Amino acid sequence: MDLFSLIYAFAIFVSFILSLFLTELFRQFAIAHNILDHPHGRKTHKHSTPLLGGASIFLTFHISLFIIFFLYLFSYDFREALPGSSMFNFLGLGSFQKVIGILSGGVIIFVLGLVDDLTVLNPWVKLAGQILSAFLLVCSGIRIEMFYFSNWILSSLITIAWIVLLTNSLNLLDNMDGLCAGISFICALAFFFCIQPYDEFLLRLLLMIFAGSVAGFLFHNISPAKIFMGDAGSMFCGFFLSTVGVLGTFHLEGTPSRVAILAPVVILSVPLFDTFSVIYLRWKNNQPIMLGDKRHFSHRLVELGMTSRQAVEFIWLVGIISGISALFLPMLSYNFSIFIILQVLGTYILIVLLMNAPKNTNGK
Repeated sequence: MDLFSLIYAFAIFVSFILSLFLTELFRQFAIAHNILDHPHGRKTHKHSTPLLGGASIFLTFHISLFIIFFLYLFSYDFREALPGSSMFNFLGLGSFQKVIGILSGGVIIFVLGLVDDLTVLNPWVKLAGQILSAFLLVCSGIRIEMFYFSNWILSSLITIAWIVLLTNSLNLLDNMDGLCAGISFICALAFFFCIQPYDEFLLRLLLMIFAGSVAGFLFHNISPAKIFMGDAGSMFCGFFLSTVGVLGTFHLEGTPSRVAILAPVVILSVPLFDTFSVIYLRWKNNQPIMLGDKRHFSHRLVELGMTSRQAVEFIWLVGIISGISALFLPMLSYNFSIFIILQVLGTYILIVLLMNAPKNTNGK
């Protein structure tokens, strides 16, 4: 095992153990201070459940990152073994300005979600905060830059739309025990293996830290959940994964096909499918798009006869299939890449057909 692999393994192990501990700590704190999510309306859980799981994910991520930076700063052997001679070369993100954009945007998203968990924010206030976070990323120099979106204004608008869309998509996906955390973990691993190895050390390191942070929480969140991540956690997951989708390198000059740039869409296809299908059903039934309901991917699987646990595991499997499909895009020719995209689309078409099939009520 090379040094980089050891560092990645160390990062996911430390963040996983820390997340296990902090999640239990926040669970006890939430119970002691009555910070609970009570069952009502469209919510499927039967008992009041502690919130603040998102705080454990957020803190674990940043504490683990600080531990790695500490080792870099104070361990000569560690520093000499890594690429670059300065801290910000080590960061691999191009500049201090980008780092500030990522951290400040993540903090805004987390605080916004935490306030919504503790009180109830107006949906338009949440949207404004999400746009502000995405705008900070763009101002820091993080935006979609490729052959199709070379215009600065156009690429900036598309970047903001992408960040806001995925932040909300992961938030909407957090509707059953273990669902959002499980899909976030799967997406993080898929991004880790899919990102092309070109000055991407820190991005892969961040993905391992994030994966460990989510996995430690997931241990407490699998059905029956002992704690929820709340909007603070789901929105932070969406913000982070969408940012990785912008920062990651999925196509290099000389690689077989430019279709590889669609890898982030394929990896994140589960939350995207859930969001667009819910929007379509609400529009079809003349209901407000921002009105919560039980038309999500998971809810419709339960209507087919699955248990909540089975529905979540089914969606995890779809996420794994999509993630594996994305891994091949940077390696394949144009024709084979198109085949992979059609295969993923076919998977979701089959799911739609399954969910719209007439129910057999007479046992025949």
